[in-house]
Formats: sequence, structure tokens, C-alpha cells
Amino acid sequence: MPDVVIEVVEVRGKCALGYKPGDRILVKGFYVDTASSANVCIHALTGIMSLLSPFAHGVSARSLGIGEKDDEGYLQCPDPGRPYTCGGTVVFRVKRLV
Repeated sequence: MPDVVIEVVEVRGKCALGYKPGDRILVKGFYVDTASSANVCIHALTGIMSLLSPFAHGVSARSLGIGEKDDEGYLQCPDPGRPYTCGGTVVFRVKRLV
């Protein structure tokens, strides 16, 4: 299974964890490489996990409806931000390393 990089591309509002563009999470096989990754927000993880597994197993981002390219797509944190919460949402690029 190829590794996947999850990278912050945009923060709308204020991220509770403090993510900023360029922060990265490296998924190596079945684990997060914590030595090479930013902290993992459990709220963001809920918005990523359902599509990360099929993507990591080779399903194209295009087929999953998350991008225009096969090996790169976009997901986001489920926090809607203001005026609904005091936080904000984060947009992530997921990229399969082939």
C-alpha cells in the first residue's frame, strides 16, 4: 500500500489545533508516522478516515469524487466555523506517493 501525505492547504477561521498551510501528516501503510507529522486532530480525522482507506488502497481520487487527478484529492475538517462554532474548518490535500 503506498504512503499518503495529508497536507493543510487552507484554514478558514481559526483551527482549534492550530493547523496552518503546509502542515503535513504522513501515513505509512497502516500507521501515522508521528516523527514526520504534525499532531493529528481527531475532529479532522473523522472527515478524512472514510475516504483515506480506499484512496490508500488505490481507488482514484476522481472515482471517490474528491479531486480531478487520480493520485491527489481534497477533504476537509467537519467543523463549520463561524458563526456556528468558535473554530474553523481546514482543507487538506491527500496525495498518494507512488
